[in-house]
Amino acid sequence: MNSYRLKWNWISAGILLLSAIWIGLTAAFAPATTGGATPFPRVGFSAPDFELSGLDGSAVKLSDFRGKVVFLNFWASWCPPCRAEMPAIQKLSSVYPPEQVAIFGVNATSQDNLDDVQAFIAEYGLTFPVLLDIDGSVNRTYQIQALPTSFFIDAEGKIRKVVIGGPLTEAMMRAEIAQLVEELP
Repeated sequence: MNSYRLKWNWISAGILLLSAIWIGLTAAFAPATTGGATPFPRVGFSAPDFELSGLDGSAVKLSDFRGKVVFLNFWASWCPPCRAEMPAIQKLSSVYPPEQVAIFGVNATSQDNLDDVQAFIAEYGLTFPVLLDIDGSVNRTYQIQALPTSFFIDAEGKIRKVVIGGPLTEAMMRAEIAQLVEELP
């Protein structure tokens, strides 16, 4: 009976070893795909391109700002941390020339309403472009799980830093943007 058990132990070990080799080879040589889904935006990778409209109806395409530092802030009017950091973002928008830095607020309009967005912009005196993500597609592409979420994007279109939650302080934003501006040609 011991030889019977020993035989099955060896067969089981062999099957397990072959299975492990098969899994390893399959993983090593499988094509890298995302199943049609957009990969999660990560630091060091290109920011997913998008095109959104502002309140005035003008279209803004992210890739049109290559060569500049871009700060994207995803927000909603009902979000307390968004409200807390918005004055600092507004102040920051007047510090850097538009030839170097583009600052955009991306409103989660699918979770907000247009009247509240307009009231928010008036309340905070926002002068930088506010883009409306009416169907939530850009929030989904960027996989926004919490508001506010901010992306610092370099002149090559690569994400250099992501800050989830807030509020960001003016000093934190200035430091990140200043570093990216120093790298401009």
